[in-house]
Amino acid sequence: MSDSRPLQWGAEALWQQLGPVLPGLSVEVLARADSTNTRLLERARLSSGRRSLPQTIPGELDAPAPGREAPTPLGRRNDDTRPCLLVAEQQTHGRGRQGRVWQSAAGASLTFSLALALQPPSWSGLSLAVGVALADALDPPTAGLPPRVGLKWPNDLCLLDGPGRGRKLGGVLIETVPVGERRMAVVGIGLNVLPQAPNPELSSGFACLQEIWPEVDAPQALQRVALPLAQALMRFDREGLAPFAAGFARRDMLYGQTVSTTAAEVAEGVAEGIDEHGALRIRAGVLHALHAGEVSVRLSGSAA
Repeated sequence: MSDSRPLQWGAEALWQQLGPVLPGLSVEVLARADSTNTRLLERARLSSGRRSLPQTIPGELDAPAPGREAPTPLGRRNDDTRPCLLVAEQQTHGRGRQGRVWQSAAGASLTFSLALALQPPSWSGLSLAVGVALADALDPPTAGLPPRVGLKWPNDLCLLDGPGRGRKLGGVLIETVPVGERRMAVVGIGLNVLPQAPNPELSSGFACLQEIWPEVDAPQALQRVALPLAQALMRFDREGLAPFAAGFARRDMLYGQTVSTTAAEVAEGVAEGIDEHGALRIRAGVLHALHAGEVSVRLSGSAA
């Protein structure tokens, strides 16, 4: 189901709010796009003068090659690394982790990407830091109460139904590409806002923000998460994963659960949180460290 009322995004207010944190920011809203991540990656390639550059996930970095093309289209300067927030009311070819499709309907979902240059001490755990920032913004921590929004390593937000059980509320997709001597990170966010028709591919179950925030719409959700996300990215750029570790532990829905994985070295074990690099620790006789981008982690006995 979707809301037929026109969406009021307040792009100028967003720009004013985020500008002090992300100098040079541009904010754009499209009625329809294939993928906000794809659009921003292509802009970064154009700006770099290297249109054939492959995107990578954080941690799989290649050194920038010398040589630049002339000034580029889209109003961007050569080697332009100014940040950009791009929102699409509807994505027709949204992408999730490991090539999964992320469908979005106008008004029923919030889909946006934020591109910015980062040089953190380590790229490890960036998706976890983003997840913590989003979850804390949507479900502020309250002393003495368990969280409603949990984090499923490495990049899912879930509405919790019980220990180790939750339905998918949203996801994070982070890709990077070099621009000049710097690297642009494109942080893609997808959040379910309103109830939608069941998706048979979503085996973990569907959840939406309206379950915890009855009057929410997509622009309101963006207003709530945009500034905390920008602030978290700037802090990650300075300090890496460490400041977000406790926040992740509080919302870690896999901790203490028996999980199954597709990793050859450990098919099943008990999740014991993350290490300092953001790898998921699995106890299966000995302790294994599983890294983002290498495995798919599922609750034991479930296809979630």
